[in-house]
Amino acid sequence: MLNRTSGLLFAVLLFAATAKAQNLEQTFSHMDALSKSFRGVTADVKKIAFTYFAKDTDEESGRFSLYRPSSQDVRVLIEFSKPQERAFAFAKSKAQLYYPKTKTVQEYNLGKEARVIDQFMVLGFGSSAADLRKSYSVKYVELSTIDGDKADHLYLEPKSPEVKDQVRGIDLWIAQPGGYPVRMKVLQPSRDTMEFQYSNLKINPSSLTEASVRLKLPKGVKKETPQK
Repeated sequence: MLNRTSGLLFAVLLFAATAKAQNLEQTFSHMDALSKSFRGVTADVKKIAFTYFAKDTDEESGRFSLYRPSSQDVRVLIEFSKPQERAFAFAKSKAQLYYPKTKTVQEYNLGKEARVIDQFMVLGFGSSAADLRKSYSVKYVELSTIDGDKADHLYLEPKSPEVKDQVRGIDLWIAQPGGYPVRMKVLQPSRDTMEFQYSNLKINPSSLTEASVRLKLPKGVKKETPQK
């Protein structure tokens, strides 16, 4: 009887593993299809940052724009409107933080650390299966429902020791069958988390250009370079 039960349990586990492998390949297929034509996206975004030590949660919301003229060139603009206005722009290893109330912009040269931006903001947008497999060990978790729509929940573990220092793992929800992220949660070694929730997504909108993802800075803005 014990051998029969063990055999049945093994069969169930094998079936579950096979089903998850098939679901993962289907998700990759959706992402590959999108990556061939993807050049950008606009969306409403909510960022939820949780600090484990202080047990504190901080939320911001606004607009997210990503322009990807090539696989190696990613440009991002996030314009937060709540609870207070501020904007973040990233292009070619340069990051800018703009604070409208004080008319101040801080500029950073990220150098090699620019790749970490992918882990926090742009992962999955236009990525192919090969892109993910190159940098992560990917597991299929389950089929989820996000705002009434189906999404494939993946778990990504970074392969690079450099990235692992800052990112323990990433939960990524991919729209089915769209192939683009609708939610991402970054898990840090400190047990802090940062989550991005996307809604009202528009893939490859005609309004998206290189100019549209630049900061709109007023005259007289004060520039700071905290790294110097």
